[in-house]
Amino acid sequence: MEDKCCCGGAAVADERLEKIRQTIETFKPMKGALIPVLHEVQDSYGYLPEHVLEIVSEELNIPLSEIFGVASFYHFFSLEPKGEHIIRICMGTACYIKGAQAIVDTFAKELKVEVNKTTEDGKFTLEATRCLGACGLAPVLTIGEKVYGKVSAVDVPKILKDYK
Repeated sequence: MEDKCCCGGAAVADERLEKIRQTIETFKPMKGALIPVLHEVQDSYGYLPEHVLEIVSEELNIPLSEIFGVASFYHFFSLEPKGEHIIRICMGTACYIKGAQAIVDTFAKELKVEVNKTTEDGKFTLEATRCLGACGLAPVLTIGEKVYGKVSAVDVPKILKDYK
């Protein structure tokens, strides 16, 4: 099957597929091979492209429906490309009580994007997530590795300015 990736050129695409095929061969004889193979696909492409999952399905002899079931069950797998900057807003109890929903709504409005989607320009992905483990900073969000604490909706434009 031909790699249909539109970014990075054919040589990079072939290199990624070759690495995935090597991972498949390494884990194929083992029980539970699917998860490490999906991790390799996610690491290589940044998400799980359907055409690559079809290859995984064929080579591991696992129905595509089962692969999609596993991929959609675990939050660390994505079936859609992610943005350059991933914004994760905590919706845990402490953050929710202190206004996290208003922060989510403001980011969505400012970026013109729905939650769990990526902006048209591919720059931002907006995610509402469970507890980030920083309840003392509630409400809290992360953009990449950077943590923002005690955030309010009025802070959103200023935060975004650093990334635009």
